[in-house]
Amino acid sequence: MSNRIYPDISKIENLAQKSTFLMDGITCAATLHTPLETDKKQYPAILMLGGWGSIQQLLTLPYINHFVKAGFAVMEFDYPGWGLSSGWPRQDINPWTRVKTANAALAHLKNQTQVDAHAIYLWGTSFGGGHVVDLAEQHPDLKGAIIQVPMLDGLAAVRAVPITKLAKFISLGFVDFVKPGSPVHIPTLSEAGEFGSMDKDRAWEALQTALHAHNAKKYDNRVTARSLLTVSFYRSWKKLKDIKIPMLIIGATHDTVAPFVPEKIKDAGNPLLKVIEMDADHFDPYFEPCFPKTVKHQLNFLEQIQTM
Repeated sequence: MSNRIYPDISKIENLAQKSTFLMDGITCAATLHTPLETDKKQYPAILMLGGWGSIQQLLTLPYINHFVKAGFAVMEFDYPGWGLSSGWPRQDINPWTRVKTANAALAHLKNQTQVDAHAIYLWGTSFGGGHVVDLAEQHPDLKGAIIQVPMLDGLAAVRAVPITKLAKFISLGFVDFVKPGSPVHIPTLSEAGEFGSMDKDRAWEALQTALHAHNAKKYDNRVTARSLLTVSFYRSWKKLKDIKIPMLIIGATHDTVAPFVPEKIKDAGNPLLKVIEMDADHFDPYFEPCFPKTVKHQLNFLEQIQTM
């Protein structure tokens, strides 16, 4: 087990412009990162989709910095009810609502004056990797997509949960779903063996290391119990066969949070899918020593498809 080191974010060489967009009347917060240089009017752009308990920049800023340095504009956003976005209930997850939000974010990105609307790429991690598959299937006009440690088969993830813990998830989820008033929340991340929606692959350590690197004092470590009821039904791998843009899939062979499903990717029979398997767990790609290799694969992929 290697020690994780958060990539250096002390030298941030980009401009960050905050904005908002609407999704079904909900105000969602976004940040567009662009290179410091001003001689170029428009940039190719990457829309970043965070994972299960994501908020802007917490684990993604090192990737943003590398993509901006490579000449891309990069936009992140907070899902409804998370981070700086409005919406109720707070800390709720519905994958299909999130894909709808990602569509609104994509439209917002295309309208930015600094962005070349005809050169848009998608990037998604963890649960957001599944959303990228949905979005890419809906938008064959996009240039390409990258997904890392993606949640492609929610059923596989549910099957990896111990039966006693799964029973508690389901019971709390149904209580939360039917009860009026304030929702029932559980911890989003927890220490190994403790109760929470993610306690594997040193999830708690990953959160604490990232918070320390960002000098962040707190993270709203809650998710509605009803959110857990949606996971097994979210199986975006079924749409891989319909993807019509180049897609890089980086899977972690020791991922126990979102188990990698290479056989399902292979069954899609789609030549536009490029798969790289890494000897890593779910959170390793965000940290040294895995991060440099992961981001290098992604930058090489972007360079290759830009010339297509």
